[in-house]
Amino acid sequence: MNETLKTKISMLPDSPGCYLMKHQGEIIYVGKAVNLKNRVRSYFQTRDHTPKVAAMVRLIDDFDILLCNTNLEALTLECNLIKRHMPHYNILLKDDKHYPYVRIDKREPFPRVTIARRMQKDGAQYFGPYIGATAVRDALEVLRKAFPIRTCSKNLPLSKPARPCVNYEIGRCLAPCAGKCTVDEYQKMIDGVIAFLNGNSKAITDQLEKDMLEASRNLDFERAAQKRDALRDIQGLMERQRAIQTKDAQQDVLAIAQDGLDAMVQVLFIRGGRMIGGDSFALPGEGNEPKEEVLTEFVLRYYADRLPAREILTQPIEEAETMEALLREKRGGAVDLIIPQRGEKKALVLMAEKNARDALEKRNARQQVQWDRTIGACRDLAEAIGMQGYPRRIEGFDISNTQGTLSVASMVVFIDGMPAKKEYRHYRIKTVVGANDFASMNEVLGRRFRRTKAEDEKERWVMPDLVLIDGGPQQLAFAREAMLKEGIEVPMFGLAERLEEIWLPDCDTPVVLDHHTPALHLVQRIRDEAHRFAITHHRNLRGKASVHSSLEDIEGIGPARRRALLSHFGSIKAMREAAEEEILAVKGMTQASARAVYVHLHPEMAENGQEL
Repeated sequence: MNETLKTKISMLPDSPGCYLMKHQGEIIYVGKAVNLKNRVRSYFQTRDHTPKVAAMVRLIDDFDILLCNTNLEALTLECNLIKRHMPHYNILLKDDKHYPYVRIDKREPFPRVTIARRMQKDGAQYFGPYIGATAVRDALEVLRKAFPIRTCSKNLPLSKPARPCVNYEIGRCLAPCAGKCTVDEYQKMIDGVIAFLNGNSKAITDQLEKDMLEASRNLDFERAAQKRDALRDIQGLMERQRAIQTKDAQQDVLAIAQDGLDAMVQVLFIRGGRMIGGDSFALPGEGNEPKEEVLTEFVLRYYADRLPAREILTQPIEEAETMEALLREKRGGAVDLIIPQRGEKKALVLMAEKNARDALEKRNARQQVQWDRTIGACRDLAEAIGMQGYPRRIEGFDISNTQGTLSVASMVVFIDGMPAKKEYRHYRIKTVVGANDFASMNEVLGRRFRRTKAEDEKERWVMPDLVLIDGGPQQLAFAREAMLKEGIEVPMFGLAERLEEIWLPDCDTPVVLDHHTPALHLVQRIRDEAHRFAITHHRNLRGKASVHSSLEDIEGIGPARRRALLSHFGSIKAMREAAEEEILAVKGMTQASARAVYVHLHPEMAENGQEL
């Protein structure tokens, strides 16, 4: 420990608060403690740390503390500090999602039902979260069929009634803007909307069924059909949700799974006694940390900008009572943080844990496949062609032209087996005439490797670990000659497309990889990407070359005058029908240039000897 640490540790107070661990002035971890003196000292007085904590402690060269009056204040402060500083060693939930909520503000005389991405303390009621925009759109569509709520953004009530929109005519709005309903009538309907969003659909379906039958008895079949359709939509929405409880529960269920390296937390959402979905959150590097600590920090971060459910079921966490108080403050109402030991709620936690374990296994499997296709493939390729160490940066080159015209080349870059598109480059062939791919490749490789020797550091390019040439032995020989001429030697090989053979310099026989190996698939991806990039650039150049205005052939008519003429007349046809005086009137035209344009647009008159 340095002298700064020793001094600060000796002066730690017996008080609740937060501590901010630092490395070279940067905050790398934020924590809270009931007793700062005991907690902070423990980092430096014991070596019995998990790998993550041990790595962090080795970096700490300073720390700050913030004192609080209570443990709840410390927990709240910790949440805010983590959100502000995003320290490296805290759980940050980088894949954090903001699911949509349904928002209703009953303080308005005629409330609207809207979608909100974030829950705010603005006095409105929030319902959700809904898993994805499709789910919330479905819910709102059902609501608007069952309840004629307004969808406009008018600031009601208006000073004078407006004309009702088409929604009123089709029974989708009560038209409060036109004075067709009172505040009490509208608020009563909103109460029904809130009851529905809280999971009480039976009262709504009973009322709709009653209204449908009444309308049918009164021979109002159009209104009866509207109520029937709304009833069917609500029943359909309810049937799409799998019932797991008979009571009106609003719960978040949390559980964690660990594998010694990473961790995965699963959150299940239960609203109105029905499971409406769930989500999993990967926590890299947390697989060997104490489960209670990881889950506690996750809960703190997860609910930093989310509305907690009425009940939260979870595995054991630290300081559950303090966390419960914080969640109540966040919700602005009652929250029960429950660690169930048996029964139905325990079964839900076990279900969440099972999902967490499954998500972790699937993530690991995906990562393994990704590794095999990228870094693993690079290592296999290096072994196949006799390289020492795997090539982290691979560059691929290809030539494209049309019968020798508009010759271009492409350079694509793959880093750790993944395309790095910001590193891609195009080349226009400058010294080669005609369709000579060998000479073109020689020119391009020479230009590329000269960039690695640029005197200006900003202009200097990174040296590749391996170079792929699209072509066989001859193409490879010309490319290698250009590289050696610049005094540089980098591993290089060619890929012959016909049999997918790998040709190495000065080798008479190719290397043939099994067609099912990730190494060959990687090489093919690089070759195909280089080919695509070259073809695309060549096609764009060819397209530009084919778009040629006849005005470009007139001496003295540059880009500015061409733009002025086309802007004034709109087309070549209109220009041809204009008199010379009209052309002269265009801004920027002179007598000579106007005459040149007129003569160019009327060649038939000159050929017949007519006076122009």
